[in-house]
Order: sequence, then structure tokens, then C-alpha cells
Amino acid sequence: MAEQRYLVAGTGISGIGAANLLLKMGEKVTLYDGNNQLVEEDIIAKLDDSIDKSVIERNVKVMLGELNKEILDETKIMVLSPGIAIDAPFVNRVRDYGITIWGEIELAYRYSKGRVIGITGTNGKTTTTALTGEIMKNYFNQTFVVGNIGIPYTNIAADTDEDTVTVAEISSFQLETIDTFHPVVTAVLNITPDHLNRHYTMENYTNVKMSITKNQETFEACVLNYEDERLRNEAEKLHNKVVFFSSKTSLENGVCLKDDIIVYRENSVETVVCKVDEMNLVGIHNVENVMAAAAIAIQMKVPVDVIRQTIKEFKAVEHRIEFVATKNGVTYYNDSKGTNTDASIKAIEAMTKPTVLIAGGYDKGSEYDDWIESFHGKIKNLVLLGATKVKIADTAQKHGYHDYVFVDTLLEAVTKSSELAGEGEVVLLSPACASWDMFKSYEERGRLFKEYVNNL
Repeated sequence: MAEQRYLVAGTGISGIGAANLLLKMGEKVTLYDGNNQLVEEDIIAKLDDSIDKSVIERNVKVMLGELNKEILDETKIMVLSPGIAIDAPFVNRVRDYGITIWGEIELAYRYSKGRVIGITGTNGKTTTTALTGEIMKNYFNQTFVVGNIGIPYTNIAADTDEDTVTVAEISSFQLETIDTFHPVVTAVLNITPDHLNRHYTMENYTNVKMSITKNQETFEACVLNYEDERLRNEAEKLHNKVVFFSSKTSLENGVCLKDDIIVYRENSVETVVCKVDEMNLVGIHNVENVMAAAAIAIQMKVPVDVIRQTIKEFKAVEHRIEFVATKNGVTYYNDSKGTNTDASIKAIEAMTKPTVLIAGGYDKGSEYDDWIESFHGKIKNLVLLGATKVKIADTAQKHGYHDYVFVDTLLEAVTKSSELAGEGEVVLLSPACASWDMFKSYEERGRLFKEYVNNL
């Protein structure tokens, strides 16, 4: 019988993280990428420096291009990077061969210890995860913040122990390949149309998001947004404890607003979490993110004074309505993480002054009608770039909005916006689109925006 190996598909951050963990655990790994233009030595060079070179030479193979039968024969499990669709032809071939398929989240979970908090949703995941992570760090001895937030779960799995709390931001792509993954507290912040080029229907997308709860016990909580009708419906199907939060409705049980105070109610007992004006974050969507984090922390039995103090100290995460600078009386905000219309609408709603909006990017098949309608006289100019700029302009025209200009580069967009914005006004980068047409990631797009603004 052929030696049994793990086949790691994808050689980006997720794939390399998975390979590093497997090698540290003494497993043999085949690193696979369908791009046969890649160089084997470059892929090997990405592996963790702490792994002995002799271990790498002995236990690592690299396979580029087509998967051959020899590789499949010796593969016991394939670990799939989240950027690869689960119905990609080679994935179907591996599945049909009878090989088990895990994602990096499933792999990391199987090798990690302690308790996990899992946070998902279309928007608000990163801010909620970062704040929840800070609350946990301020109460528990060892906390890791991982997942879609930028640090692969596989990077820290080997460092966890029974007392560890791991806060994981989990995308729909990552949830497609879980099996035993079992967070003790979960949160689904909202579900709005996104990634339909991958999931095809809203029903599929919703089911994938809700699968984060599938291994929870009846006494373990799922935190849900009461104002999301889809989530209210999903709550009725859950077998475990539901904790709602709401920015508009006064709840008998859950986290809600009482005047401008965030409160938690359970069994007729009301606890004050904090005042909204004590937060450093702007916008009602951030009030909801804080509510979700507070609800999670309360389910983790964190004292409310620790929660309150952490909320007061917490600043916005990078690339999410992040203040950049004030230049010539114009304030610049970086919302590069606004990669879909709903996230961008939240950023627009948070603006309180006339705003020049920079938008456009990779086309995920989104529609822009609701986004244009959210301008409400607040967006004085629209600066468009990227693959979607004509599609967005056509939608704007349809809705009677004509104050847009086309640019070819982000640098040109910043320069043009600085000319259009007057003293006391705002320039907001909130693309409503992914970054992949012009940039490696939304992080790269956001960093370049900040660089160009600071150089004005």
C-alpha cells in the first residue's frame, strides 16, 4: 500500500498554514497547486523556518498542474484552501475518488485544544471578532484571534491548551468544509446577498452560514441579529440556545438599546453594558457589532465591568471606516473592507458630512440599486474605478444620479477626490466590491489608499 499523505490544495496563506501544522504534527504532505507556472522552490521557501529542513525534504512533495493517479492513491485526506470552490473539477475528482475533504478550519480544530468562539455573517465579522478577542484577552489567560481576520487558525492550533480561548472569524468559504468544528458560542451577525457567484443561491449561502451552529449542544448559545428577518426565521430551526441583539427593538431577553445605553436582559434582570457615546466606533452598524461582542462575552461568563472597559478602549479595526488623516480641511476614511454593497451602505450611513465616495472593483455579480439609493443626498460625488465602474455608472444613471467620474488607478482616484472635496467634507474609500481585479487583497488596497492620502 502507498504511504499515506495529506494533500494540501492551494499554496497561499491558508495552504501553507495547513502544511506547517501537518509537518509539525509529523505528517507527510503533498502541496498542490493547479498553476503549473509556479516554481517548486518558491513554494517550499514559504514553509515555516522553524521546521527542520531535513523534515521538509523527507515529508514534503510539490505537485503542480494536473493531479495524477499516483498522488490520489497515496492521499488519505485533502485539505482545501477556502479560495478554491468545493465544486472545482479537480475537487470533484478527488471526492469521487473517495478521499475525505477538510478545510483549514476543520484541520486546525482537530489539532487544537480549549474552547472556540465562532463568528460569521456577511458584514461586521472583523470588528466583532477583534473586539470579542480583546474582551477575552482581558479576562482569560490565553486567547488567540484567528481565521478570516488574517491569522490562519492552523498557525496557532499547536500552541493551544485546555484553558485556551480561540476567537475565530469564519467566512462562508471556510464553513463549506467543516465537519466536527464545534464552537461553544457562535454568532451570525447578518446575512445579505454576497458571493453568489460561489454559492449560487441565497438558500445555499444561508445554509452555509448557519452550519457554524451544527455541532453545538442545546445549552450552547448562538448570537443572532434580531433585525435580520432571515436570521429570525433561522432561529426557529436551531436546537441550541438563541441570544438576540437588536439596535431597533426593545428585547425582553438579549442585548438591545435603552435610550442610548446598551443593556443585556435575561430572566427579567437588566444589566447595563455601556453608553453608546462611550464607544470610539461610529455608525449604528458598529453599535450592533458591540452588542454582538457583548452578548458573546456574557455567554462566556466574562464580568460586565471587563466587557465595558474593553469597549471603551477599543478602536476601529484597520480598513473598516478607519480614520486616515485630515488634509486641507478634508477628512479621509479607509473602508477598503467594504467589499459588498451592504458593508458599503453601513459606511455611507456612518458619514455625517457631504462625502466624495471612491468605489468599484472586482465584479462578484452584485447589483448596486440599493447602494445608490442609500446616497440620500449625502454622496456629492462618486469616483469610480475597476472592473465594475461602468456597471455602477449605468445603475447610477438609472436612479437619476449623475455626479460620477471614471478614473483608471487608485492614485488617480485619491487625487481627483481631493479636488472634488471641499473644506469640512469627507473622502470615503468604500468600494462595495472585492479588490481582486487590481489588488492582491482589500488590505493592499487600503494600505495604498492611506499611503496616497498621507502623501497629498
